[in-house]
Amino acid sequence: MTRTAEQMKGRAGRLARLMPSGPSTAARTPFVLLVVLLLAGGLISLLLLNSALNEGSFRLSKLKRETTELTDEQQALQRDVDSYSEPDALERRARELGMVPGGSPAFLNPDGTVRGEPERATAQPPPTEEPEATAAGPASSSGSASPATPSTAPTAPASNTPTPPPTSPGR
Repeated sequence: MTRTAEQMKGRAGRLARLMPSGPSTAARTPFVLLVVLLLAGGLISLLLLNSALNEGSFRLSKLKRETTELTDEQQALQRDVDSYSEPDALERRARELGMVPGGSPAFLNPDGTVRGEPERATAQPPPTEEPEATAAGPASSSGSASPATPSTAPTAPASNTPTPPPTSPGR
């Protein structure tokens, strides 16, 4: 055993000679500073990343809330448009503007002949008197419009005169 201890001592002595003797704290200081700086940089970058994610989350929730509000507003506007587009509402608004329903339409065939009997639109009584006007109105208006219509319908295609302009603008 003494011999192995001596051999070990000899080996350790040789190894000790290869290594510098004295305190090696000077070599450890830059390494420790590097590790501390890396840890501090990682911590700061994690904090910045976390705050950026939180900011994005707040912005996303704000945009979702705005989207919900705008969707609700769009649906309310669509309901308004649908209510204004109903036939009853259109008729009521047209009567308020002074428009009257047109008579039966007449069509021009490709050869220039007129199909149907054109009638001039006439003002009808207000809608409150409509049940009474329906019973008496069509009989009197068809009786009074029939004699005038045949005389104007045949002359229009034969003389090739232009048809009268429509009574309502936009048509």
